[in-house]
Amino acid sequence: MLVGSTCLFIGQSATAQQFRPEGPSSADSKLTDGSNPTVAALPAAPTAPSTHAFWDRTNLALFFGIAVTRGMDYASTRNFQARGRQEILLPDEVVNNSAGFASLEAAATMTSVGISYILHRTGHHTLERWMSIGHISVTGFGDVRNYSLESRHP
Repeated sequence: MLVGSTCLFIGQSATAQQFRPEGPSSADSKLTDGSNPTVAALPAAPTAPSTHAFWDRTNLALFFGIAVTRGMDYASTRNFQARGRQEILLPDEVVNNSAGFASLEAAATMTSVGISYILHRTGHHTLERWMSIGHISVTGFGDVRNYSLESRHP
């Protein structure tokens, strides 16, 4: 019992002491021109990362771009179906149902906005923007491909 309380007392007194580096005092370290080299050698305090509002101009433009390319995807898919082509990525029950397909395109847009919001809230601001840019790029590529397919009329 005596050993345990002695260790506890020694541990508390050891943590209460402050560490003082050995070396010249700040008065001794002044240079002849009056500057202090120890103060000049300290690194600058870290700055907080710059953040932006989620609904800023850039995100609004990116989300508008996603909505436009998703609308173009709807139109380009309808166009190539009218030209006799077959959709291979989605089932016919979805693509042939006008309201269902439009709802799918709207859901894809809102999912992209939602993922961007999650990335924004977790501090991944660069990924937040690149996710939207990637969505626009992939959907835009699909739109161009749909319009460039040859017609297949029987």
